[in-house]
Amino acid sequence: MRRNTAGATALPGRTVLSGRDVLRRSFRGQRRELALGSVLGASHQAAEALVPVVIGLVVDRAVGQSDGGLLLWWLAALAVLYVVLSYSFRYGARAWERSAEKAAHKLRIQLVERVVDPRGGADEGRLPGALTSIATEDARRVGLVSMASIVGVSAFTAVLVSAVVLVRISLPLGLVVLLGTPLLLWLGQLLGKPLERRSHGEQESAADASGTAADLVAGLRVLKGIGAESAALARYRGTSRDALAATLRAARAQAWQGAVILMLTGAFIALVAYVGGRLAASGDISIGELVSAVGLALFLLGPLSGMSWIAAKFAQGRASATRIAELLGAEPAVLVADHDPGLFEGTPVFAGRIRLERVSHGTLHAVDLSAEPGELLGVVAPDPADAAALLSCLGRRGDPESGSVVLDGTAYTELDPARIRTAVLVADHDADLFEGTLAENIAAAAPTGRDLGPALAASGADEVAETLPEGTATPVTERGRSLSGGQRQRVALARALAADPPVLVLHDPTTAVDAVTEARIAAGVRDIRQGRTTLVVATSPALLAVTDRVLFLEDGRVTDTAAHAELLDRYDTYRTAVLS
Repeated sequence: MRRNTAGATALPGRTVLSGRDVLRRSFRGQRRELALGSVLGASHQAAEALVPVVIGLVVDRAVGQSDGGLLLWWLAALAVLYVVLSYSFRYGARAWERSAEKAAHKLRIQLVERVVDPRGGADEGRLPGALTSIATEDARRVGLVSMASIVGVSAFTAVLVSAVVLVRISLPLGLVVLLGTPLLLWLGQLLGKPLERRSHGEQESAADASGTAADLVAGLRVLKGIGAESAALARYRGTSRDALAATLRAARAQAWQGAVILMLTGAFIALVAYVGGRLAASGDISIGELVSAVGLALFLLGPLSGMSWIAAKFAQGRASATRIAELLGAEPAVLVADHDPGLFEGTPVFAGRIRLERVSHGTLHAVDLSAEPGELLGVVAPDPADAAALLSCLGRRGDPESGSVVLDGTAYTELDPARIRTAVLVADHDADLFEGTLAENIAAAAPTGRDLGPALAASGADEVAETLPEGTATPVTERGRSLSGGQRQRVALARALAADPPVLVLHDPTTAVDAVTEARIAAGVRDIRQGRTTLVVATSPALLAVTDRVLFLEDGRVTDTAAHAELLDRYDTYRTAVLS
């Protein structure tokens, strides 16, 4: 086992995590905040518990004896208590919030690292909106568990101080508090179980609704183009209704839990007041002590009611921690080798020789492919599933069921996925642009200081820049929605060319441009990639015409490898694929 480049522990397979593991992680590195918050919270609650005690003493020792001087002293003591209350709450609340935010932030960082981990697998079966929901709302709920822990310490301190005072006033009163409080805590945990189950369902449904909404917005232009708005909206309404129903179930469970705990808490405080009243009536305690006892009983309403909030936060936090654990422990799509022979040799230099040896993956069957350094190889796959499987293997998004992919003589499985992606760049035809300027998008993966001019010219993105008001400094909206489809495609191609990897795999890079622009791009790609290995997975005659040779894939198998013109003469299926 070793550390990968992202700083996470590289495991031979799946990291098994539980919700408890996630909760323990959230507390790591929080000792200072937790300790400070607990001390300040305990101080605040202790000072607040002493307020009715001091008022009782004022009644017995100052008011009862008509001693004005002593009254002033006790009022001064009350003032000191309120100063302690003010400052302890102010700085304690800051510590609570900092603890919750730090825990949530730490989890968000871990979640993002897992999602972008070169091993992949975290996004399998999860919509982008669901991932966002886990990294935001679930992380926030787990962070609140640390705050609830501090509040719990404060509430326990309040009950303890109150019990000690009540025992000194009267043993029966103290016993009522000491025996009743654990019972209330146990009932709170018991009542929190249904809420925990419903909270998990609520978060799952909310994540599904969020993911569906994100997909709907992202594909809105396409949906309008094919007239599928009604079907998409119907799908979202159904998902939203499910989320609403789950939220209402969780809200009902929380309201029921809160109501029952509040009722039990009220009955407990009424019992304390009743016992105190009977003792005062019999002369066993003084009027001042009765005032203190009733005041403490009323004061206890806050911390004991707070236990309902604490139980709810723990229940929700455990449910969210389980969802986070499922994501953090998701099975990797590819495994990391125990030893990458070039991992510690500094910046690797790749020649760019890549081979597929008897690879079977998805729809591919025993595929052999080789591209020599500096070669421009075309790949024609009439079945999109064949192209997708090939791109998955080349980008190591998944390992083949059999056979191997070899880079410069070393099998992919012996290389760290992060190193592979410094050598092999797979540029999908639907690659997204990011919010920022045109130049920032193109330079995103380029070496620092690289001149973007050649990449702009080769991809035809220079024409895009000329039509924009501020040229390459023009802001681009999220996913490039401010650009047309053809413009986005050319900018994405410019970004891939500017990265200048040893091996570049282009997938249908010109499907949204006109024939004249396509011919210019084909020539530009050939010129700018001189000396570098390039694979073009496409059916464009213009692109295939400039390749050194073309590999023809039919039904997941290699039919032939030859020049584009020769394949046109040999196979009707090839002509149909590239000329239709």
